This record gives sequence, C-alpha cells and structure tokens, in this order.
Amino acid sequence: MASLSLSLSTPTTPTSLSFGSSSIFFSSHQFHTHNNSFKSNSFPVLPSKKPLSISCKASPPLPVLNFSGERVGESFLDLRSAPPDTARAVVHRAVVTDLQNKRRGTASTLTRGEVRGGGRKPFPQKKTGRARRGSNRTPLRPGGGVIFGPKPRDWSIKINRKEKRLAISTAVASAAASAVVVEDFAAEFAEKPKTKEFIAAMKRWGLDPKEKAMFLMTEVPENVRLSSRNIGTLKMHTPRTLNLYDILDADKLVLTQGAVDYLNQRYGGDYQGSDDEDEEEEEEGYEEGEEEGVVDGEEGPDAGDSDVVN
Repeated sequence: MASLSLSLSTPTTPTSLSFGSSSIFFSSHQFHTHNNSFKSNSFPVLPSKKPLSISCKASPPLPVLNFSGERVGESFLDLRSAPPDTARAVVHRAVVTDLQNKRRGTASTLTRGEVRGGGRKPFPQKKTGRARRGSNRTPLRPGGGVIFGPKPRDWSIKINRKEKRLAISTAVASAAASAVVVEDFAAEFAEKPKTKEFIAAMKRWGLDPKEKAMFLMTEVPENVRLSSRNIGTLKMHTPRTLNLYDILDADKLVLTQGAVDYLNQRYGGDYQGSDDEDEEEEEEGYEEGEEEGVVDGEEGPDAGDSDVVN
C-alpha cells in the first residue's frame, strides 16, 4: 500500500507579502509530498520559534526634489526594522489591531423576548388545521426576533507600544523603495490654494494622481490642505496622524526633509524614548484627528460612518 512521507525544504529565495506597494520579505518553510515508502516516526522537525528581534538597516539614498521636479540632493532613512522572518507577523498584528479598534461595536438586534408584541397566542392550538403557533414574534415570521444576532460589544484589543512602533518603522523601511523626498513647498501656496497647481507639482515629482499617495509633513499649512483635499487618492499626514494602514495602502510615499528627520529620530536605532512619551503622543494625535476629522487615517465628516464595520 503506497503512502506518503513529508520532507521539509527551505526555498533559496525569500517570498514576499505585499500590501499596496509596500513589500515585506520573509523566509518560509514549505512542505512537499513524495510518493515514497512510509516510515513510522519519520516526521519533519520544525524549527523552534525565534524571539522578536530588531535590526537597523539604512535604506538606499532617496532623491530630494524641489518644487520644479529637479533633483537637488539626497537623503537617507535609517530606521529600525524587524528581520525578515518576523516582519510579516509584527506588521500583520499591528494592522489587525488598528482595524479592529476602529469598530464601534454598536450593532444590535432584538430577540423574540425583546420585540414589542407577541404576547397573545395568535390562534388556538388545535382544530384549525394549521401548524401550532405560540407567538407572532417568533424568529420564523417576519417582524419577529433575530436568532444569534449581534449585540453591542467592545472589539478593542491591545498591542505593545514597542511592537506597534516597530511595525510602523518596518513598514516605512519597506516602502522606502517607492519614496521620494521633496523640499518644503508651503511657500508656493502662500497666496491662495490651487488644486491644479498641486496636481502639476505631483506630476513633476513623478506621481500619478490616479495612484494612491501619502504625504508626510511635519506641519500641513491650511492652503496646502485645501489644495490637496479634493484629490481622492492622496492622504496628508503629520507625525500625529501617521498610521500603519495608510503607509501600506499607499503606492507612493512623499516625505519632506523635516519628516525624514522626524522618522530617523523617532524610529531610528538610537531612539531611547519612554512609554510616557508614546502615551502622550497617542493622546495628542487622537485629539488632533478629531479636530481635523481624521482619526486613524479616516478623513472627512462622513468617514466615521462609511468605514465603520460593526
């Protein structure tokens, strides 16, 4: 009788997990089956789980462009990033945490005991020729209760601050291949906002207005915000509103020199911040997001209703 035996092999080239334009490379073990003779107790020995570790690797030089699209220099991102064998799990956990914490958990249905009415027996038990019925609010009838329907609950989950910070730095480091650094262009829109000029500048920087792009600036002036708010594929962020989902969802990442300095300082290998600073930054970022209508990457007055999953 022919049977199967399992053998463990490691691929020579790493595979990658892509979310948008950002790719996180990792090595995986694959199982292959062969029609050989079966040997009892000949099972593959799985490698033991490695502890979470951090590596610091400088990204390739990023071109620095002026408002006219001319290259005027180079910049570097020196960020901590998780090693390939743990990057996927770290980023996935942080993304799931962000998306699940957005859920309001307000969906609610009524059971047959909570629906109004149904206290009187609709017709006698016998001598009608019909199936017996004890209430008009049974889940089997229209207008009745709901079986195993949702009830209000808290969907929020927690993640370690260091782990979340590592996930963001890993995502930014993986997106550095499609990133570009631009000089501060707030002075170009000092007089009045102009969306047409902003789109023309994006094209000079090599950005397609139809592709998703994320701008990270230390401060977004009012005229710059008004000039870009009608571009549906563009997200404007400051360090306070920076989130993992928009980093991974963007096809292009545009940074100012101030944003590069902030990333190197906040997510670099030499960062020695405390948990109190992280907590204070998260609270200030949430308050700023509420004022601007942006909370965890959702924009506009209707963002809270359109993207909420109960």
